Amino acid sequence: MPYSDYRPDLMGSAVLTPSGRFEAGSMQSFTLVYTAGTFGVDDTGSIKIGFRFATDFGPVQFTEPKAPGYTTVEASNGATLEAKWEFKRNIRPWSRSLYIGVVKDFLAPGDTITIRFGDRRQGSPGIRLQTYCESEFEFRVLADPIATYDYVAIPESPKIAVVPGPGIRWRAVLPTLARAGEPVQLSIKADDKWGNPSDRMDRKLRLIADGVAIGGLPETLQFKPGAFAAVADNLRVTAAGDVTVRVLDENGAELCRSNPLRVVAKDTALVHFWGDTHGQSNETLGTNDARAYFEFGRDKAFLDVMGHQGNDFQITGAFWRELNVLSKEFDKPGSFVCIPGYEWSANTAVGGDRNVHYRHEGETIHRSSHAQIADATDIVDEKSDAHTAQELFEKLKGKDCVVMAHVGGRYADVKFAHDPMETAVEVHSAWGTFEWIVRDAFEKNYRVGIVGNSDGHKGRPGACYPGASFFGSYGGLTCFLAERLDRDAIFESMRRRRHYATTGNRGLVDVRVATASPAEVFLRDPAAGPAKSEKAQRLLMGDIARVADDEVELAIEVIGSEPIERLDIYDGLDLIETVRPYTAADLGARVRLVYEGAEYRGRARTTTWDGALLVTGNRIARSTVINNWNLDRGIREQDEKSLAWKAVTTGNYGAIDLWLQDGAAGHLSFKTAPVSGESDIASLGTEPKVFAAGGLERAVKLQRLPETMRETRMVLTRRIKVRTKGDTRLYARVQQEDGHRMWSSPVYLFR
Repeated sequence: MPYSDYRPDLMGSAVLTPSGRFEAGSMQSFTLVYTAGTFGVDDTGSIKIGFRFATDFGPVQFTEPKAPGYTTVEASNGATLEAKWEFKRNIRPWSRSLYIGVVKDFLAPGDTITIRFGDRRQGSPGIRLQTYCESEFEFRVLADPIATYDYVAIPESPKIAVVPGPGIRWRAVLPTLARAGEPVQLSIKADDKWGNPSDRMDRKLRLIADGVAIGGLPETLQFKPGAFAAVADNLRVTAAGDVTVRVLDENGAELCRSNPLRVVAKDTALVHFWGDTHGQSNETLGTNDARAYFEFGRDKAFLDVMGHQGNDFQITGAFWRELNVLSKEFDKPGSFVCIPGYEWSANTAVGGDRNVHYRHEGETIHRSSHAQIADATDIVDEKSDAHTAQELFEKLKGKDCVVMAHVGGRYADVKFAHDPMETAVEVHSAWGTFEWIVRDAFEKNYRVGIVGNSDGHKGRPGACYPGASFFGSYGGLTCFLAERLDRDAIFESMRRRRHYATTGNRGLVDVRVATASPAEVFLRDPAAGPAKSEKAQRLLMGDIARVADDEVELAIEVIGSEPIERLDIYDGLDLIETVRPYTAADLGARVRLVYEGAEYRGRARTTTWDGALLVTGNRIARSTVINNWNLDRGIREQDEKSLAWKAVTTGNYGAIDLWLQDGAAGHLSFKTAPVSGESDIASLGTEPKVFAAGGLERAVKLQRLPETMRETRMVLTRRIKVRTKGDTRLYARVQQEDGHRMWSSPVYLFR
């Protein structure tokens, strides 16, 4: 969106060389030549080259000619230029920008400014292209020729295409819970090193099912060049049981394994559907257009359920109508659910971000503001706006919708405002992990479910790598427990909180409560008023039930997508128990150093954990990094005594695993900017040793683990006392060896 639309045709032109298609994350060198228009550029006038908010292009720098990102600027007439690389100094979505000011002299019409991004003339390797794909990556040129700081976008800015590299990480996706005899699909893709599904593969894949037999599973599957996935559909499993599929190359080497699939009886009421209902496209602050957004989620991330959640103050009337047309087009009951909606994007002081999901098209968008909708004719009815969260809930009353609380740039303050129509809080997204919003809800005695989504800005809903920008996590997913795959069933799942959240993996989580005497299970939260109920003695995650028993039986089963490290059982704010699939006797010569937390709740939450460790009296045999989503970070230096790394967290956690020569000898010390510490290795056990680091739940933790972990399944039951006053809120959090987490929605019990 330009500052001004005054006579773009007089503002000059720009040409970029080279042009065409370039591999995501590759090192390149581009020359952009701006030619001054009718006004020239006055003394103290300037131009800007804008890049979209989410991009990780660059960074641009001007001082080290031999280093990456070195950029030069020069005027054809010798005028003195000033260059600055800025973030959030330009109108969104073009938040990142290169400012070039004319500080001495001026440019006449036809004079040029030449910008060399990744100038290789003095030894720079070039500049890194953004790490994710975009059909039209734009160098948005804006001019201020009259030196008023009122910029105008030139008519045509240069564009290139950013495309995937070769695939190196294979992914195989199955459903997690399906009925016997119903068709299932196996989908396989290969991501490039930055997480983009690749269309540059030419492989014959061998498929082997481990577990119950899968009818129709071919022995081989061809992955063809130009395709982004290889799919085997209409597969059927007739017998109940568990199965995974191994994907092998032509020589028998294993490329990947699918997530676990559990096949249940034909009459099972609820099965699993995976969704990412929160992200946006380039019509607001994301990447690629809304059609490409839905196509990626359906065809490259293999989602069952999707929603689009653009920032409301950027959604014009025309785009709102287009979104409704697209959601109706993509919604195919039985195969794919597409949900219309928007992100109510108010400042945190008046409520913070909320996701509004409508069950039908054609509803009114109640915006938090019209801040970036320049066309006044779009403001048909100012009274339709909702400037506070309380106003939003009031305007949504009686509408067929659900609301979810989100933590993004602005975080939802659920203590400031909440309504039972807000059925869930988002514990994880590409912004990070936010268990504090779950605790906020518990402290106010709300009954909410727990969801995970991507809030993807990079055009990869359902498979959202953060790239090399300020996003700190891989995007999350929500698994919906529903009778069937259509909007009615998914909305019933939302309203009854029958879903669980993950940090992007697809494990199976089953949490149930059994009562000795019949419980009264409410179909809606009775806190909102009179609600229908039914009798039951078997309760599922999300249920709200009045019980007569003093205690209940909690049953939990988890099948991880990788080995399980720990399972935490909670009653609301209270940790009841931590269960591990190993004991102290299983510990070996493996030490894990965990760093976690955030600066605070808001936008600048990123904590930098760049650090080093030293081992004395022992030797490092090998090491690996957990939850490192950025190739520029991770382990940078290592020898047999020391190790250095670069890492960030945004509420989530990362870790360094060390395999030592001796599991009970020597001493380990570490240094990071937030905290430093040390410990004898022999004193480390299953329970982490915690070094608090201030901020928001920031800490470094040291513990020992088994050298090899294999247990992917945990089954347990516990007798749980029911509180005499208030809600008993039972839920589970699962942590896998690879760093992924899963959270069940709570079961709410009251006397």
